[in-house]
Amino acid sequence: MADTNDKKDDKKEAAKKTLSLGGKGTLSLKGGSGASDSAASGGRSTVAVEVRRRRTTQETSPSSRQKSSQSDGLTDAERQKRMEVLERARKQDEERLRIQEEMKARNAAENQKAKEEQEAQKSQEAQEETAPTETSDVPEAISLSPTMVPGTRREGLPDRIDLSHHRKPKSRDDSDDSSESDSGSVSYRERMKRAEQKKPRRTTGDNARTGKLTVTQVLNQDYERDRGPSLAAQRRAREKERMRAQGDQEPKKKQVRDVVIPEAITVQDLANRMAERVADVTKALMKLGVIATPTQPIDADTAELVVTEYGHNFKRVTEADVEEGLDSDNDPVESLKPRAPVVTIMGHVDHGKTSLLDALRQSDVVGGEAGGITQHIGAYQIKRKDGQKITFLDTPGHAAFTQMRARGANVTDIVILVVAANDGVMPQTIEALSHAKAAGVPMIVAVNKIDLPEADSTRVKNELLQHEIITEDLGGETMCVEVSAKNKIGLDDLIDSIMLQAEINEYKANPNRSAVGSVIESKMETGKGSVATVLVQKGTLEVGDIFVCGTEFGKVRAMMNERGERLKKATPSQPVEILGFNGTPDAGDGFYVVDSEARAREIAEYRVRRNRDQNAATLSKSRTIDNLFSADPNAAPVKELPIIIKGDVHGSVEALQGSFAKIEEENEGFVIRVLHAAAGGINETDVSLAQSTGALIIGFNVRANAQARDLAEKEKVDIRYYSIIYNAIDDVKNILTGLLDPTIREEFIGNALIKEVFNITKVGKIAGCVVTEGFVKRGAKVRLLRDDVVIHEGTLKTLKRFKDEVKDVKEGTECGMAFERYDDIKEGDIIECFDVISEERKVS
Repeated sequence: MADTNDKKDDKKEAAKKTLSLGGKGTLSLKGGSGASDSAASGGRSTVAVEVRRRRTTQETSPSSRQKSSQSDGLTDAERQKRMEVLERARKQDEERLRIQEEMKARNAAENQKAKEEQEAQKSQEAQEETAPTETSDVPEAISLSPTMVPGTRREGLPDRIDLSHHRKPKSRDDSDDSSESDSGSVSYRERMKRAEQKKPRRTTGDNARTGKLTVTQVLNQDYERDRGPSLAAQRRAREKERMRAQGDQEPKKKQVRDVVIPEAITVQDLANRMAERVADVTKALMKLGVIATPTQPIDADTAELVVTEYGHNFKRVTEADVEEGLDSDNDPVESLKPRAPVVTIMGHVDHGKTSLLDALRQSDVVGGEAGGITQHIGAYQIKRKDGQKITFLDTPGHAAFTQMRARGANVTDIVILVVAANDGVMPQTIEALSHAKAAGVPMIVAVNKIDLPEADSTRVKNELLQHEIITEDLGGETMCVEVSAKNKIGLDDLIDSIMLQAEINEYKANPNRSAVGSVIESKMETGKGSVATVLVQKGTLEVGDIFVCGTEFGKVRAMMNERGERLKKATPSQPVEILGFNGTPDAGDGFYVVDSEARAREIAEYRVRRNRDQNAATLSKSRTIDNLFSADPNAAPVKELPIIIKGDVHGSVEALQGSFAKIEEENEGFVIRVLHAAAGGINETDVSLAQSTGALIIGFNVRANAQARDLAEKEKVDIRYYSIIYNAIDDVKNILTGLLDPTIREEFIGNALIKEVFNITKVGKIAGCVVTEGFVKRGAKVRLLRDDVVIHEGTLKTLKRFKDEVKDVKEGTECGMAFERYDDIKEGDIIECFDVISEERKVS
């Protein structure tokens, strides 16, 4: 093998050409003979190259320098400077030549190293791919005489040696080696032609070959135009093939993902989260019996089955997650501090609840209430002489304010049940008891009006026993205090009972956290916008805090107490009026302080969507195909009364809606449809809605503005103002009474038996009858009965006694009767006489 490589090197050395500069700056390539010139240059004998002659300096004698200086007119300094420039140029030329020589040596070393690596790799592959039947007919060495070296000729010898019948087939990787080994017997043109057929020409990129030959390529002996893929490219190709084969044997391990599943998700989104093909997910759904397009949403349960089938992990989430962390009850015990107790005063209407609270607060709230009854829920805070505070909530006692009483019981710590000593337990007293029991809070019974002559506190206590309320003097646990709000009797005992109950229960809260509260009442005020009374239950509320309340959110712009004084912060158990809502919240909504406006907006938008979906679901349930088919087509149409309610506070609007719903439940034949209900004055929008729907506008403690009044007069819209709630309820009942159809009923008068039938010319048939029961009268409704079957119903045409027309005929008297436009009468038939009475319906 070494001899073969030596011979190859000898042949290449013999084939080297020499460079010489001819006349007129031409560069000639010369070899062993003239034939090699054309082979090396591709048919060209000379290559024209521009030659720049080197500037040389010769030593001159002083006499000649002096002579030349005299001839060119230069001084010695100038001439010395020129000589320095020429010397510097000469050194630069020498450095450039040295760099070119180093580059040639480096290129030659790199080419030799690459060639050795390629030959070593080919020999290794040949050893690995040996076959059992492999034989070689090629001799181990072929000695070539000097005359067979390319570039020389000998008479009688062929130009090439054909070894094709001895050569085994070469692979593509061995193409370079075969071309080199055959260089002595195959011409250069033939080798170039084979290379063009086997290797693609690279005409683009940084390594593209051009059609011209440069001096650098000739000096580096790099003049083969098309070369095969590099050694690195071949190594990469083999590695890729090996990895592909290994991948076929060992399947890639599936990656398990954590898939988040919301309440509803589209098929395409589910496939993207699992990193699966949409078509495969659709097929999986078909196996489960679900036919869905990629853009169609599926429920969370179906998506969970698909994720489990593909082997991924799932995590269920809902939109309600945005509300997580609003109200956390995990306050440390050491952070809790005592707070003022919240006391709610409840009881029947006109039993003295507000008067008792006025006596405790030393104010006159009841004097400003319309009709002498409380129609708003109030929140107040009093301070004792020892510095202790008590928060009071005053609730209305009228039957319409059930929801107000329930709201007051839900946010309170102690309930004071006020019962008049002269009136006893009344319906709203029983209702207040139910609210207190449902809230699970302690109760104190205050027997009021003990100064009246007819007062009987023992009667009140006995009546409370029927509702499982046992006072302390009767052996129970419920405190009972006898008071008089008018004469201020027993007020100190009531306060002491409240503080004793608060001390026993130890009411505490954490003031060092985000504020949490409840809306007691909300309203719309001119110049302030939406205002809400909030009872702070936890934390400390400060001006500038961002909050969310029901479907509304905002920022605390200002806070006032019940006396209108501005506050900078509110502590637990303190009621305050807050400005800064973007809309009027509902009474009873939770009040939560959040860290950013973005989160408050997100929670409010989610609640709006939730309420809309719930309302749509309720409406869809009420309007089903079953209900349409089950409705009686012969039933009379239901009367409808559309109403628009505007009130001063949300609680009043809520009470009116509840009262109207109760009226509708207790009566049949009509529907009260509340089109719009809100707190605030009556505006043009309300009037326009009433004009288009024919609705009645009810204003409770509010008035219409000037534009709304003018529009109402123009469009003939009915606006009714009320300040007492039961007046509004009675008026609506009267309106409904006028809408209802009267009740029609029959009243039996008497029966008559036909004894004989007379046929009179130009008159018709006349029945001779005898009145057997009651009496008959002219103009009444009659029925003709034959064998107890009604065969005709109509009116009497004539009623005669002998030959005279009479108004009525009594029992046991004979008479003659004839039917109007009916003659089919026979003996033995019975005539039934009755009256139709119309009665006006009243709404209860």
